[in-house]
Amino acid sequence: MNAPRKPFLTFALLVAAPGLVSAAQHTIKLTTLAPRDSSYHRSLLKMGQAWKAASGGAVDLIVYPGGIQGGEAAMVKRMRINQVQAGLLTAVGLSDIEPGVAGLQDLPMMFRDLDEVEHVGGQLKPILEKRLHAKGFTVLFWGDTGWVHYFSNRPILRPSDLKAMKLFTWAGSTEQVDLMKSLGFHPVPLETADILPGLQTGLFNAVPMPPSIALATQIYTEARHMLGLNWAPLVGALVVTTRSWAGMPSGAQAEMLNLAREAGNEIKLASRREADDAVRTMQEKWGLTVHKVTPEVEAEWRTLVESVYPKIRGTLVPADIFDEVRRVLQEYRSARQGTK
Repeated sequence: MNAPRKPFLTFALLVAAPGLVSAAQHTIKLTTLAPRDSSYHRSLLKMGQAWKAASGGAVDLIVYPGGIQGGEAAMVKRMRINQVQAGLLTAVGLSDIEPGVAGLQDLPMMFRDLDEVEHVGGQLKPILEKRLHAKGFTVLFWGDTGWVHYFSNRPILRPSDLKAMKLFTWAGSTEQVDLMKSLGFHPVPLETADILPGLQTGLFNAVPMPPSIALATQIYTEARHMLGLNWAPLVGALVVTTRSWAGMPSGAQAEMLNLAREAGNEIKLASRREADDAVRTMQEKWGLTVHKVTPEVEAEWRTLVESVYPKIRGTLVPADIFDEVRRVLQEYRSARQGTK
């Protein structure tokens, strides 16, 4: 997914033809922040089982969930030195490899609905995949977990409410921290593993997060308020080092890619569904309060974020990618309007 599935699609158990794959064993170690036993984790494990079957037992996938290999910056470093070969990363980690990926996520309130997210992603992903490949990484699938919302230990409704709090932000992006400070916010850059302890100790008061992850990591125990504003999609991808992928059995590689894409589609659909389910569960069982915004309040937020776009362009998001997002969105919206 600068961070993401219920029953998984049935994988075909394929038997490799004699001589199709080498008898040598190929191990891919995959790291992710996705919590252990979450639907993300279960889907990756099932994908690994399918890979093993498709390769006639030649490929083993070992999954390290829950950030046990460190934050996403650390995961990228581990891939670069071949300690692990793959990562299910959000745009935070992917941007450490290719900054252009930030154009799919680091543009608050740029997208009005998930159809726009899908369309813009479909246009940009070939460009981003080419850039990632040039830097030694192959994309097996893309996905998203729906919308990020602000969770906090006291109500947030207007921008002034958030400015009065200390806000978690992911460590590693000094540009983002500087930008937030220039707007009057108080960012606290930390790793993902520090979120729950940081809330418990009062190190910060608010955190942006998809509802499904807030439920899985029990953020709701400390942050019982959610701003009902679609801030941005949490976008991610499964990447593998190109060197490692090239070493996979050639006869099984195409089927492994198909299985990965099937897994990615299932993860995306399930995670979006889980987002709505998670909000209901946290409301009904754990006392989460969702603060809905009126059109007037939404306009106040939009005025704030749109004033920041010129500062984001060329810093958090490369100028060419920022411009392409705006161009594709304008064309898409015009076309949709014309069909009504």
